[in-house]
Amino acid sequence: MGIKEFFKNVVNLFKLARKPGKDELLLAIRITLLGVAVIGFIAFLIRFLALAIQGMM
Repeated sequence: MGIKEFFKNVVNLFKLARKPGKDELLLAIRITLLGVAVIGFIAFLIRFLALAIQGMM
């Protein structure tokens, strides 16, 4: 893909892009926060189990 074609694709992308509405933005924020919470909980469980195993030995 040449530079001309790349910039043509960029221009087309900007023509199609739009700002998210309030509902769409809130949904994206909720999904992101839920993902962070799930990953944090999994990390907490792994850390807790590792400390429990070390305490037994």
